[in-house]
Amino acid sequence: MISFRQRAAKGLQVGDSFTVSRHFSEEDIQRFANISRDYNPVHFDASFAEARGFRAPVSHGLLTASLVTEIGGQIGWLASGMTFHFNKPVYAGDTITCHWLITGIDEKDRATAAITMTNEDDIIVLEAQTSGVVPGVKGREILTQMLCEGDPTNGVTALGE
Repeated sequence: MISFRQRAAKGLQVGDSFTVSRHFSEEDIQRFANISRDYNPVHFDASFAEARGFRAPVSHGLLTASLVTEIGGQIGWLASGMTFHFNKPVYAGDTITCHWLITGIDEKDRATAAITMTNEDDIIVLEAQTSGVVPGVKGREILTQMLCEGDPTNGVTALGE
C-alpha cells in the first residue's frame, strides 16, 4: 500500500481520504496533561468525572483531536484553521478511528477537509473541519526527495485507504 506521505508527494486531490486509528491509554492522557498543563480533574479523578456526567475520567479533547494533526503532518498539510465538535467522551482504553476527507483545493493550494472520529462501537465522538495549504509543486518535490532518502523526519509509516 502507498503511504500518506507518498500520496502527498504525488499530489493531493479533492476526494482523497485518509484513515488512522489510535488507542488512547491512561499514560497518553497523563503525558498530554504534562505537555499541555491541562490538569482538569475531569481527566484524572473518577468522582469529579462522574459528577460531570461521565462514567470515568475522560481523555483531553485536544488529545483526541491530535489525530487530525497526525494525518495533516503525514501529508504536509499546513493548517490555517480548525474547528472541533466534541460529541461524545473518549475514555482511556478507547480506540478512536479518524476519517479525513479533502473537500476542496483551489488554484493556490488552499484546501479544506472534513473529519469524523468514531470509537470502537462506531459512535461519532468528534467532528471537525480544517483548512490549510497542501504541498505545491516544490513541496511535492521535497517530499519525493525525503522519501528517496528513507523519509528520515517521518516518525510514522501509516498507510492510507
